[in-house]
Amino acid sequence: MIRIAHFSDLHYGHKTLAEADRCFGDAIDRAIEARVQAAVLSGDATDHALDLHAPAALRLMVQVKRLAEHCPVLILQGTFSHEPLGALSAFRLLGARHPIHVADRIEQVVLSQEGQWLPSDARRFDKLSGAALALFTCVPTVNKAVVAATVGATDAAAAVAEHLAALLAGFAPIHREARTRDVPTVGVSHGTVFGCLSEHGVPMAGFDHEFTTGALFAAEATAFMLGHIHMHQAWTRESGAGVQCIAYAGSVGRFHFGEQGDKGFLIWEVGADAASFELHATPARRTMDIVFEGRPDLAALKEAVAQQSLSGTSVRVRWTVAEEDKQAIDRAAIQALLGEAAEVKLEGRIVPVLRTRAAGISQLAGLADKVRVWAQTTRCNPEPLLACLGRLMSVSPEDIAQAILQDSNGGSALVCGPASDGHCAVLSERTCA
Repeated sequence: MIRIAHFSDLHYGHKTLAEADRCFGDAIDRAIEARVQAAVLSGDATDHALDLHAPAALRLMVQVKRLAEHCPVLILQGTFSHEPLGALSAFRLLGARHPIHVADRIEQVVLSQEGQWLPSDARRFDKLSGAALALFTCVPTVNKAVVAATVGATDAAAAVAEHLAALLAGFAPIHREARTRDVPTVGVSHGTVFGCLSEHGVPMAGFDHEFTTGALFAAEATAFMLGHIHMHQAWTRESGAGVQCIAYAGSVGRFHFGEQGDKGFLIWEVGADAASFELHATPARRTMDIVFEGRPDLAALKEAVAQQSLSGTSVRVRWTVAEEDKQAIDRAAIQALLGEAAEVKLEGRIVPVLRTRAAGISQLAGLADKVRVWAQTTRCNPEPLLACLGRLMSVSPEDIAQAILQDSNGGSALVCGPASDGHCAVLSERTCA
């Protein structure tokens, strides 16, 4: 039996540094207190490419070194957009009491009784070493671009899943051998399991996901530690290979609004024929969503704020308004009401004005008929418009100009102006004093 701390999706970056470092630091403290014998980071240690002198990169190295002072550490290559190829190589150079192994290729690694990482030359061992404390099978993120270049973009997603299923099944014989020698077997990978839930509770049921639970169980590893999905979830099966467990640790921190469930890391107890784990929550930030279907109601918002403390909470306010009302949103007032919050994010959705077309209007000969059809389509009263149109058509341009001049000189004129419903109408024949 071996006790392993499983961390995933640390996402150290410029914007996420405070959350990531607070949560990962707390997780390391508790893993050390639990006297774990090894630690696994199953991908996405960084949020994006980092310069070595960046504060996020330095803090991540400090924390990983602190963890390696306690036990051997295995770091798996994650998503390339988060961890560019080669970004993890620097961790190989960290000097600590225990070794750090970076798995950036498909391989198997033995953790020896002396606490050393012994990687396979090929994808798997032909024969298990006699001094093995545990056997780790590492399947880092697959480069789908390489697969697409070989089989074509259309067939790439299906090809990745098929090849990974065959690859995992190929590890079963060496896992069986390890089980007969009472050596725990652990799979470590980074990707999406068909049917799992995203951190927002959305089922991942597309055709471009890397794994199925059946393919992972077919590897016959006692434990399978996964990264990439930020919500903790697990699957268990009892078979001839013993009690097998597959689990996402989830992200150590809450990096997006709307994420569901606790954030934390797993402490595994892995034997040759059984595995179990326990989730340990980290002090991840609290988030709150306040949603308005129309314009934000400041009174309702004030009441909601009064019912609970917002100290240390990240708040997102969302609303949906018509285009003509978008300027009426008082963002400053909303910010003032949420002043105690650690972070305030305002998101307004603007519904654009849709113009209704009057079918067949271009086929009508008279302008008056076109006005009637347009008014019917837009549900307006056509009579004021038709009266104004009739006067415009019956008076010559010269007379209209003369009337305007007389009006400006104090005479009388026929005036067309806006009616009370906002449309053009004949007001009256008036005399300017």
